[in-house]
Amino acid sequence: MLKQTRKEIGLAIVGCGTIGRIRAELARAYPGVGWVGLCDLKSDIGRKLATDINADFFTTDYRELLARPEVTATIIATDENFHFDPTMLAIEKGHDLFIEKPLATDARQSAQLFEQIKANDIDAVIGYTNRFRRRFLAIKERLITGQIGDVHSVVTRAFMNRMVPLATVQRTQDRATLTPMVVSGTHSLDMSLWLMEGKTPVSVFAQSTDKVLGKWGTKDSTFGIFTMDDGSIFSMNISWGLPEVWPGAVYGIEIGIVGSEGVIDVEDTHRDLVMATNVAQGAGYAPEGYTAPDRHVEFLTSYPPGDLHDGQLWGPMREETNAWYQHLYTGQRTPHATAADGHRNLLMTMAMDLSAKRGCPVELPVAPDELMKELA
Repeated sequence: MLKQTRKEIGLAIVGCGTIGRIRAELARAYPGVGWVGLCDLKSDIGRKLATDINADFFTTDYRELLARPEVTATIIATDENFHFDPTMLAIEKGHDLFIEKPLATDARQSAQLFEQIKANDIDAVIGYTNRFRRRFLAIKERLITGQIGDVHSVVTRAFMNRMVPLATVQRTQDRATLTPMVVSGTHSLDMSLWLMEGKTPVSVFAQSTDKVLGKWGTKDSTFGIFTMDDGSIFSMNISWGLPEVWPGAVYGIEIGIVGSEGVIDVEDTHRDLVMATNVAQGAGYAPEGYTAPDRHVEFLTSYPPGDLHDGQLWGPMREETNAWYQHLYTGQRTPHATAADGHRNLLMTMAMDLSAKRGCPVELPVAPDELMKELA
């Protein structure tokens, strides 16, 4: 049931990079958002966005922004390693929260955030944009209605060019937990566990390799097999070490879901729409400070947030962001990942890294202290 009283949203956005900009532009266009304040340590980036969307307030200090009386909801869109402090302050202020994945890159901090979100009854969601793509919503509905029976086997494979890891690790020396699973594999893991809702992982065995990206302080690939509490199995594999000229803007996923009465096979590699051109193409994912080589072949529609047309972004991130604004404004239910989902996903991805480091299966769940003691 929708809320009977609609309350105007006062929105704070901490982090004005690629994703913060997308969310901010959509906020300014949404009728239920009455006030928008921005924060970024890089004042040039933040002030440019503030000017572009005619923001009501800008600062380089998130504390100053979150203390504003107009703020009722906060988006955390900082780099992965810097979610904890602004998120904890927003919880203390009682704000509704949208936190870009992961909840944190330290399992202990993730646990603290999750506990405080629960204790303070905070309405919090985590940014997993794939949940808002039409194909995955269609699959979810078929699974909910039992169209393929009881799911017993799932295989997931993700391929990414190395633009994302190179852009991610160059912004920090704290790289121990910036692995392919924690940063990017979490998207396909979240999707698979969402589609397998009701099944709980009880063990995982994984292996990793770092022949290419090891010199930058991260891994190339991690492959693992989860066993679930009902005996079903889930294979989760990711490589983000493909060449930077790989035509996918970010990543492509393949998922096979086998049930007692049927199967769903998902080919989501974006190879159905290919452009080859003499005109040099820039990087599909090009955060501030990163320069990628030119590409001449591209899998169109492979940029996860969506695609630009007439100066606007169209696609799943528009759906995801506006659905959250609608949820806050009207109470509409949405398929957003919860804080519980986000914390679970971090523990599962780190458990894969732990298993790979130990070279043996790991029983789940693993305590955050144990994960950080061995991985950090």
